[in-house]
Amino acid sequence: MRRFGVLVLAVGVLAALVAGCGGGSGSTTESGGGESSDGGGSLIVLGASSLTEAVTKYGESFEGATVKPSFAGSDELAAQIQQGAPADVFASANTSYPQELFEEGLVEKPQVFCRNELVIAVPQGSDIKSIADLTKPGTKIVIGDKSVPVGGYTREVLGRLPKAQEEAILGNVVSEETEVTSVIAKLEQGAADAGFVYVTDETGAEGLEPVEIESKLQPQVEYGVAVVKSSKDKPAAEEFVEGLIDGEGQEDLLEAGFLPPP
Repeated sequence: MRRFGVLVLAVGVLAALVAGCGGGSGSTTESGGGESSDGGGSLIVLGASSLTEAVTKYGESFEGATVKPSFAGSDELAAQIQQGAPADVFASANTSYPQELFEEGLVEKPQVFCRNELVIAVPQGSDIKSIADLTKPGTKIVIGDKSVPVGGYTREVLGRLPKAQEEAILGNVVSEETEVTSVIAKLEQGAADAGFVYVTDETGAEGLEPVEIESKLQPQVEYGVAVVKSSKDKPAAEEFVEGLIDGEGQEDLLEAGFLPPP
């Protein structure tokens, strides 16, 4: 069985959830899984950090239950589910983590609910205008750790470059982060000259501008969602997922810059 994330982090978040503290922005003070889908229970939604804005907004208007969102790297969230943390819905920034949890019997069959694209984020006014500029010696680059979707997608992009360019860019990497929001934070703090992030994260960042990545280099960025089998309110969880795919949640995703599912 494959294990995801860092166990210490998983246990820490599990304790917080059991204590009713929730996680991430937009969480409420109610505890545990819900009891019914009539709006009287609560729903724990574990979402990739890049979904924070859209899923929080959707959760605030969701009428099936009181939504308690918790955001982190998709690998860490998958680890929480493996360790038995209370959860009703898992929304990942890729399809492989939900699929593997499905194969382990921990979630229902996953579905793709949105897509995204990768972009190079740089400080406004930067001299970096293309991916080739990232090969220049001394350029400080921050990327996602290979264990998280944004890191995997970044390596797909680099793997499509000539070998010399790929090696030069990787040689300029000064930090590998476990969440895309941490990549953005490094750039906003001036700790790096460029970073590979999702278009949706760059759009909402302060003082940054995008450098587009050619379509031939773009990875297929698809987000997967699934109802957790141990959910205490499966009807509400299923309703929440339906809304993400084709409902108010999908509208919130599109407004935040995500692309519709294929």
